[in-house]
Amino acid sequence: MRALVLTGAPAVGKSTVGRLVATERPLAAFIDVDDVRHLVVSGHAAPWEGAEGLRQRRLGVRNGCAVAGNLLAGGIDVVIADVLTDDTAALYRELLPEVLIVELAVEFGEAERRAGTRPVHLTPGEFRELHERQGEFSAGDVRVDTTGLSVRDAVARVREIWR
Repeated sequence: MRALVLTGAPAVGKSTVGRLVATERPLAAFIDVDDVRHLVVSGHAAPWEGAEGLRQRRLGVRNGCAVAGNLLAGGIDVVIADVLTDDTAALYRELLPEVLIVELAVEFGEAERRAGTRPVHLTPGEFRELHERQGEFSAGDVRVDTTGLSVRDAVARVREIWR
């Protein structure tokens, strides 16, 4: 099985859908690349914070792909959640050549509603900017709008695409 990367703006369902898709597999791992990036506890820079943020964004992809590669080599399916740019999508394709990139999308108002149900670590301005920037992303293989989908339906759609 090739690795699956779920991307999209905040609150589109990357983590929720990704974890559930992984739990349906006989042997699978879920990697949230934000967790990998937060291993840097001193000097951490958000991905959008200039040159250092870009450097750490790319390092997070490299580290996430290293873990994914080891899991795949061990016969374990891998689902990865990350907010991609065209640049980082190219890096995923370089490091995990058979990767499938699925972009999850949602209307902004629905994203705000979803974000209101959980802890949010972004300012309202950052949240909006990340949603606007996602409109520039063009390097995915498939796009799934989750606005009107239940979690179960979104999982089923992604599962079918990954087959």
